Parts: sequence; structure tokens; C-alpha cells
Amino acid sequence: MDVFSAKNEARPFEKVNPRKTAVLVVDMVNDFCKPGGSMVLPGYEKLLPPQTKVLEAARQTGCLVLYVVDAHRRSVPCDREFLKRAPHCYEGEWGSGIIEELTPRPEDPIVIKRRFSAFFNTDLDVTLKDWGRDTLIFMGLATNICVRSTVHDAFFLGYSNIVVKDAVAATSPREQASTLYDIATHFGIVTHADSLVRHLAGEAPLEIWEAE
Repeated sequence: MDVFSAKNEARPFEKVNPRKTAVLVVDMVNDFCKPGGSMVLPGYEKLLPPQTKVLEAARQTGCLVLYVVDAHRRSVPCDREFLKRAPHCYEGEWGSGIIEELTPRPEDPIVIKRRFSAFFNTDLDVTLKDWGRDTLIFMGLATNICVRSTVHDAFFLGYSNIVVKDAVAATSPREQASTLYDIATHFGIVTHADSLVRHLAGEAPLEIWEAE
């Protein structure tokens, strides 16, 4: 750990209360995952087993499951994301659809975002408050872009953040390692799916990944 990041005052971790917790599934959509998508991040299939485990455990223990979907209007003359990234995830089209392997249930809230952060000019914050959720579990894409942006804003808004490191993927191994390091040292907790599942079931303490 670098000298600056080592200057932390981390409190001892307390048990996750599922009734105050939401799982955020971020941008697991066709354009980012499926062949033919406009901006595919290869290897999404590796995320599905840990994501499915967490979703099953979350539903069984009373966590809210919420899906975050990137969706852009074709009619917008200047979409800020398209100044830096190829056009993607047009609203109402196949590309912005959640992949079939993770199809939401009717009761699962879906939040539409038009920027990297799921909190920026959306109703995510008020939705979580209406459900009484103050702890967030993050899975999805991409660790160093939309997941990171949302984790940052969640921290600023007072949420406790848990990122499941084998259920998120970045644009490269370097960016995955760097982003998880920054989150673990400044913005939340990093763990892995098996530990989180055991913890939600009350079987074991949460294993916290320590940045080095």
C-alpha cells in the first residue's frame, strides 16, 4: 500500500443487514456483453456464476435487487458520453436490454442512467431511501468506469459500499487492480462472492480483501 493510502482510520466492519442492503447490478446489458454489441467487454460469462450466487443469496435473505441500465436517446444532438465513447445502449433497443441470463423479476426496480454514475440525475438515491437501504453491494460493468463512478457517488451520499471483485470486470487487468485498490482504500470494502454469500446466510464473517 502506498504511503498516502496507508493513512486510514478504517472502522471495524460490522455485519451486513440484508434488510438494509441493496444489490446493484450495473450495466449487464447486451451492448456490453453479447456478440454483436456495440462495445463488448469480452469474458462477461465469467461473471455470471458469482453474480448468480449473490443474487440468489440476496433474494433469500431480504436484500433489494436493483438493476442499473445505461440507455441513451438517439434524438439527443450531443450526448456527453459519446464525446469519449462509441455510441451505445440506445434506449428501447436491443443493446440497452439486460442480458437474458440475469433477467430481472417483476419486483426488481430498474434505474435508467445516461451518464457513468447511476446516481447522476436519476432517482436511484430516492429509490434506495424509500426502501430504507443504506448498504450497497456492487456487481457488473465496468469496474473502472460505471461501477467506480457509482461507488464514488454512493460514498459521497453516505452509503456503505461493498464491491464483489469476481462479479465485476474492468477494461483491462491493470484497471481492475487499480480500481479495486482505490475502492478498498478510500470508498468501500472489496470482497468475493463466496464469502459474501456465506456472510449473508449468517455462516461466517465477511472476508475483506486488503489492498497491497
